Amino acid sequence: MSDNQDDKPLTTWEMLHSVLAAAFGVQSGKNRNRDFSRGKPSQFILLGVLFTASFVLLIAGVVQLVLYFAGV
Repeated sequence: MSDNQDDKPLTTWEMLHSVLAAAFGVQSGKNRNRDFSRGKPSQFILLGVLFTASFVLLIAGVVQLVLYFAGV
């Protein structure tokens, strides 16, 4: 049964979970091994870039909102 699981590509949820864990710097060894054996680097790079861009835009938006309410 584990052979069948090893052949299956990662789901979007599994990849997102791995990218979020990498962003916070926490990842279990089991998930890391799963990512390296079943994941494609290009998918992780794309998802990581999208996550980073979204995070930067979110922080910039929050800063703009705080400055607006502060009257600056």
